[in-house]
Amino acid sequence: MNPRKRRAIFERLRAANPRPTTELSYRTPYELLVAVVLSAQATDKSVNLATAKLFRDFDSPEKMVKLGAQGLEGYIRTIGLYRTKARNVIELSRLLIEKFNGKVPNSRENLETLSGVGRKTANVVLNTAFGQPTVAVDTHIFRVANRTGLGPGKDPLEVEQKLLKHTPPEFLKDAHHWLILHGRYVCVARKPKCPACLIRDLCDFRNKTRSPLARG
Repeated sequence: MNPRKRRAIFERLRAANPRPTTELSYRTPYELLVAVVLSAQATDKSVNLATAKLFRDFDSPEKMVKLGAQGLEGYIRTIGLYRTKARNVIELSRLLIEKFNGKVPNSRENLETLSGVGRKTANVVLNTAFGQPTVAVDTHIFRVANRTGLGPGKDPLEVEQKLLKHTPPEFLKDAHHWLILHGRYVCVARKPKCPACLIRDLCDFRNKTRSPLARG
């Protein structure tokens, strides 16, 4: 994909959604970190339903550690892998207190020392909580980047590196949110909604779907 087309794609995405953000509900970097850890293999909606009650009473590492893994399970039982996630949240909360004075660190290296926090989760927190120009490649972004040609790659890291390299700097901070939302609602996995896609004419995807009313 040439630079002109790439820029045009992001210009359209920005025009349609000038201030994109995560669909996870949070008020602080800590709440965001917990929500992102809980969102692995789960929908943002299911996480928001659980954290609406959880964060009312347990909105800090100190309170979360006192709650304990078994207590946390009661709040997040409706989320997949809840037992493992509960252990991770309690342990990362303990580590935040022990190593970072209860504050969420704003570096990838430090974030990835926390339980349940890998590169993708760290990228989300760095971007959304601290405004850093990172790209967290989940299944949606991986699909959109490969289909459109914005950042084709064989694995999430390669896609991330290509997006970081080729995305015009002024779009990089919001690129993560635009692409994940596009993949979640338009460029879906089984039958992408190409007729309704605002970047259809700029996309390199060869197997575009057609309107049911199309003829010929």
